[in-house]
Amino acid sequence: MAIVQFPNGFVWGAATAAFQVEGAYREDGRGLSIWDTFCRTPGKVWEGDNGDVACDMYHRYKDDVKLMKDLGITSYRFSVAWPRIIPDGSGEINPKGIEFYRNLVDELLAHGIEPMLTLYHWDLPQALQDRGGWANRETIDHFLKYVETVFKALDGKVKLWATFNEPWCISFLSNYIGAHAPGLRDLQTAIDVAHNVLVAHGKTVRLFRELGIKGEIGIAPNTEWMEPFSDREEDVEAAWRRRGWLNEWFLRPVMTGQYPEKLVQWFEKLGGKPKIEPGDMELIGSKIDFLGINYYTGGIGRYNPEEGDIFGFQEVPMGWEKTDIGWNIYPQGLYNVLTYIKREFGDIPIYITENGACYNDEPGADGRVRDQRRIEYLKKHVLQVARAIESGVNVKGYYTWSLMDNFEWAYGYSMRFGILYVDYETQQRIKKDSFRWYRKLARNNYIEV
Repeated sequence: MAIVQFPNGFVWGAATAAFQVEGAYREDGRGLSIWDTFCRTPGKVWEGDNGDVACDMYHRYKDDVKLMKDLGITSYRFSVAWPRIIPDGSGEINPKGIEFYRNLVDELLAHGIEPMLTLYHWDLPQALQDRGGWANRETIDHFLKYVETVFKALDGKVKLWATFNEPWCISFLSNYIGAHAPGLRDLQTAIDVAHNVLVAHGKTVRLFRELGIKGEIGIAPNTEWMEPFSDREEDVEAAWRRRGWLNEWFLRPVMTGQYPEKLVQWFEKLGGKPKIEPGDMELIGSKIDFLGINYYTGGIGRYNPEEGDIFGFQEVPMGWEKTDIGWNIYPQGLYNVLTYIKREFGDIPIYITENGACYNDEPGADGRVRDQRRIEYLKKHVLQVARAIESGVNVKGYYTWSLMDNFEWAYGYSMRFGILYVDYETQQRIKKDSFRWYRKLARNNYIEV
């Protein structure tokens, strides 16, 4: 058996998001979000599930922090719900909302767990969506008021701040593909949303510096790694476009202040173009302290303009194993993403802010959840992180998704990603086998293979 050691001080964490775990959707002054609306739109979410109760973490956070302590993690990534802080997105500040997150952060710190706070994980106040949402540049200014409120409330307590989680999902998945709230299907709207979110990111970084907030700030895009089926030029180019849709379109402007020109030209052929105002690109390229990388899957495909996606990319099924949500298991892709970032953008510190697997294993007769497939998935991906570190990539930490089973967006409660099993009827948490495996990894700081 070989031992693969991680660097001293490597961060082992777990992640959740506000809408997916908190519940308490109308308590203590919280306003409605676009996800509250989306869940109540027939046919949008599996069996009409919603986040009204979710994992009830709003009331159970103290017990959940104890479980984190038992897990042995040194950091917990969570998001703040904008509608809890400013219920209509632009009006009065809700002190009860601030109190909840102060209490959560204090509880984490009391148990020796550093918070990583994500400012936006998709729950836009519905009142702002009614005025155009992220496609309306005025939303940027409202967002800055919200983040300034959170910065000042938690300055000195939170050391790691992420502006946005998965801007591709905020823009293209939600406004072009229409699978997530607000469920629109318009390419130009999606491009506008992507650009305005990136401008909001840049302005947030600038505000962070101007206010002198202690700690570090970054962003957490979702990535994938699509390979060409052959070395034919059309296959190579189609795979690059598809890969670039997630990776290049968001990473390159953040890291260099420039959009990838080949994708700009491709979008223009499809009738879409970013509406860039003077100073936007400099703002977007404001220096960040770290990159958060979310990675789950990848694939192989070829150029097929008739049956492919908007980039002419058609995935070719390679017979790979899939998780229960239907995503390819492709650990090598994580290594490829990390080395690509190092190659293209230099030695930026990186945290794996999400990585995990959906397996819907239920408790056995003895109450034990035997999720060996999740353990294998995590092991394979953690090993690729170790490979990347030994190849010179500056990876500082790893957060598994997710701490607990939760509301999985359009899939409702039908898909389970947690290392804690949640019985949604009783809200009981059950430690899966993967919880115990991850605890050993976090405590030892090495992996046995």
